[in-house]
Amino acid sequence: MAGRLLCMRALPVQKTLGRASMSDIRSIIGNREIVGFGFNGQPTYADRVDFPMPAIRWKETTPDIQALREKEKGDWRKLTIEEKKALYRASFCQTFAEMKAPTGEWKSIVGIAFVFVALGLWGFYGMKTFVYAPLPESFNEENRKAQLRRIIDLQINPIQGISSKWDYEKDEWKK
Repeated sequence: MAGRLLCMRALPVQKTLGRASMSDIRSIIGNREIVGFGFNGQPTYADRVDFPMPAIRWKETTPDIQALREKEKGDWRKLTIEEKKALYRASFCQTFAEMKAPTGEWKSIVGIAFVFVALGLWGFYGMKTFVYAPLPESFNEENRKAQLRRIIDLQINPIQGISSKWDYEKDEWKK
């Protein structure tokens, strides 16, 4: 994850390009070549699958890279595989395969989620043990049965409530 963050780091320009002078931009991006508009119009670098063309190159121009750029203007068949890779790595940090490769970051997210669930369960258990009072007597099974019998005897809500489901003639629940 840290390697991905380093490769995806963006060098933001604090001022808008309309007001920033070229020296302000150069002080931020250094000697890197501006090659396009980018995904947000600012000279930043980010490896993105949805927008694969960053505004600036990944590495600053060195004499070795400058020599390869002059050589690439000619026939590409004369370039070796190592030179082509060096040119690519001078412009981009990651390949598409590297960008799309699984990072395993989901494992840390699931682990952190489990830690928070465990903390929540321990907090609930601690609150139930040390803070909350015991349940009142009305929650006992015999008290609940007595309360239900009293509701039926008083015929509370006889149209749609519990009393409507009781047969008073047979003294049992309706079927």
